[in-house]
Amino acid sequence: MKKIETIGIVGAGAMGRGIAQIAAQAGLQVLLYDLNEQAVAAARDNLGQTWEKLAGKGKITAEAGQAALARIQPCSDLKAMSAAQLVLEAVVERLDVKQGLFQQLEGIVAEDCILASNTSSLSITAIAAACSRPERVVGYHFFNPVPLMKVVEVIDGLRTDRAIGDALMDLARAMGHTAVRAKDMPGFIVNHAGRGMNTEGLRLVQEAVAPFYQVDAVMREQAGFRMGPFELMDLTGLDVSHPVMESVYQQFYDEPRFRPSPITAVRFAGGLLGRKTKEGFYQYVDGAKQVPDAPAVPALSEGLKVWLAPYHPVGHKRAAALLKELGVGVIATDTPPADALIVVTPYGEDTSSVVAEYQLDGERTVALDTFFGLEQGKRRVVMCSPATLPKWRDAAHALFASDSTAVSVIDDSAGFVGQRMIATIVNVASDIAQQTIATPGDIDLAVSLGLGYPRGGPLSMGDSLGAALILDILRNMHRVTGDARYRASLWLQRRVQLGLPLTAEPASVAA
Repeated sequence: MKKIETIGIVGAGAMGRGIAQIAAQAGLQVLLYDLNEQAVAAARDNLGQTWEKLAGKGKITAEAGQAALARIQPCSDLKAMSAAQLVLEAVVERLDVKQGLFQQLEGIVAEDCILASNTSSLSITAIAAACSRPERVVGYHFFNPVPLMKVVEVIDGLRTDRAIGDALMDLARAMGHTAVRAKDMPGFIVNHAGRGMNTEGLRLVQEAVAPFYQVDAVMREQAGFRMGPFELMDLTGLDVSHPVMESVYQQFYDEPRFRPSPITAVRFAGGLLGRKTKEGFYQYVDGAKQVPDAPAVPALSEGLKVWLAPYHPVGHKRAAALLKELGVGVIATDTPPADALIVVTPYGEDTSSVVAEYQLDGERTVALDTFFGLEQGKRRVVMCSPATLPKWRDAAHALFASDSTAVSVIDDSAGFVGQRMIATIVNVASDIAQQTIATPGDIDLAVSLGLGYPRGGPLSMGDSLGAALILDILRNMHRVTGDARYRASLWLQRRVQLGLPLTAEPASVAA
């Protein structure tokens, strides 16, 4: 296989321009083509300005920027791609368009030229099926903005020559990116793994558990994410994220784990796309996200009595430690006194189920999410049932906010907000591993770099938070809701049964 020294890029939009930037900076000659010649000229001008700004900030030398720009060769004819060892398309996300382009390129490029697609959701095997030499067709999926998103997925179609993927892995590293390898399955790694958070966040809002901004706040300030699902969808744009939700769901033949929401369908139809339209789930004024004010914390009742339910040992221990720090003595009786706030600490259950199972007074019962720890400064979540009276809801809010820690008060939900979000994220990633779409290491690497998830990626996150607890959460959510979206992946179940980490390959494979 020839060394890749010249790369052809078809499509001069944001993605093509970004790939051209990192390729030219790495010393590659770049042939840039677009059906719209003005787009090519604009892209080259934009790159020139980008390198001038980088030089002005001292990130590159002016000479390096000028040299990189000199490597960008605008092309007005697709036939110019004949000089490339690799041609990468970054055109509209339509199978027929990509197939037609590759058929054209086969009549232009050398026999050993690699044909790569930057598709985010289409099958590489399907694209290659229109080619006379499908073995040289491969997926090379970058993320926008390319210079900042330092990960690229290399996707092998069913007929892709393994050596071609190996060459693109090496090329990605030479361009300063981290390469991960995936089988040709819907969503590959990152867009597949991303279904866990976004679809579950939408489900929470659809069930009226909490408004979208509260869901985001919980994911940031309790679960430790950089942004919540609605902030992320506003950043990406529903014109991108909603079609991907539908595409992945349909390609997996209506897999319940990936079920889209009518919430995004309606907003997409109404043009509320996010930051790009200045209105999405949030409104944006001069680029600033507008968030409703948090409700005032109620006054703490003097002499509040608290009975902490002993039914969930892990949660009970964590809640008891917090109440001690808050200076609240827990009433140590087998049954709650008639004038005490009842606090339960379930995993994967809703407040109503716990009240019914243990015959508690629903009017005085609230649930406290202990899954992520309860230290001061980390947002806490209090959950009410439909029977909880405002008096006791406010008492719980005031109590758990009494050390100046933010508290979200939500309506009943199997798994609160954070529990069910994390459980679905870990479960989806586990099933990606179970299907051998990618190795556990590449799953964590791709998701941590591509989506910015904390704790080293979803599988490592599951191990750090406790895979057995996550399995309990899923099983309880499945039992309470009857929804197949919460059935546990066999990867997760078996590793919990055997005491293995979620990041562990099967012994037969690892050997």
